[in-house]
Amino acid sequence: MSSDKRIPVAVLGATGSVGQRFVQLLENHPWFRVAELVASERSVGKTYREATDWRLDAFMPAEAADLPIKDYGDPIASPVAFSALPGEVASEIEQRLAREGHAVLSNTSTHRMEPDIPLLIPEVNADHVRAIEVQKAGRGWSGFIATNPNCSAIHMVLTLKPLLDAFGIDAVMVTTMQAVSGAGYPGVASLDAIDNVVPFIRTEEEKMAEETQKLLGGWDGEFRPAPVVVSAQCNRVSVRDGHTECVSIRLGQNASPDEVADAMRSFAGRPQELGLPSAPKRPIVVRDEPNRPQAILDRNTENGMASVVGRIRPCPILGVKYVLLGHNTIRGAAGASILNAELFKVEGLLPV
Repeated sequence: MSSDKRIPVAVLGATGSVGQRFVQLLENHPWFRVAELVASERSVGKTYREATDWRLDAFMPAEAADLPIKDYGDPIASPVAFSALPGEVASEIEQRLAREGHAVLSNTSTHRMEPDIPLLIPEVNADHVRAIEVQKAGRGWSGFIATNPNCSAIHMVLTLKPLLDAFGIDAVMVTTMQAVSGAGYPGVASLDAIDNVVPFIRTEEEKMAEETQKLLGGWDGEFRPAPVVVSAQCNRVSVRDGHTECVSIRLGQNASPDEVADAMRSFAGRPQELGLPSAPKRPIVVRDEPNRPQAILDRNTENGMASVVGRIRPCPILGVKYVLLGHNTIRGAAGASILNAELFKVEGLLPV
């Protein structure tokens, strides 16, 4: 019998790019250990090492390398499941696991906007975990599903939250320059990406608008969207990791760039208060240099869990504007789900 007291977890969609990031980030995690790996039928029966074209810049964790790959329909023993499933199969599998009593922490977009499923950024809307009670009662589940946001929305909303609290927000315009890793692997064909900007990412602009309203809104037995208008233009660029976003905001009251920077610098939330293992000490890192943030220099700030902001300045149309950068597969994906699970553990909501 293992003496490891950490909570066993399953990673669903383990061989894909976000699944690999889950496996990497969970190595040596103080609270969770990877016990089960699930992927499509072409990988079933192989070891993780045999089935996975490992694409990250660190060695495959030894504790995962020899685990066998389970099929989507196989029973899962682990009480917690991290989902990086493709959208076309996520709905049925995640709901089945929740019915069976598992806590499903999903990076998939399938359930994000459902009226009883929390869409969480723990620094922003930790109180939305209360939706779990309504979800379980209404659906008759012994487990639950909780989601993290789109990889661009999460970084933008992290930077909006302190401004909403301090000054109010009426409207946001954002133009994104999103890394190719956001499309998974192999993702965007090289002949489309090199020497090019692709000005369309399917459903991305809609996600940024609707998810922002849910994240910044309230919960009083049902979700109350924030009355913030968001106009987004999303582009794919030839960067490996790290989404850059140019944001202009009309605040509810006037604020100088220095006041905006101070609000961001002083921002902290529930994860920092609790000292959660994956929480960045600084959720927002403000750079003063005129040419930052840059993907190659700043994407791994706070282990990839922070949003990095620079070029805060007046906007002649909306009032204030800035540039932000965030790691799309860490805080924008796997790391966000893991932080959510840490919050659920501290709040006593995991089925263990």
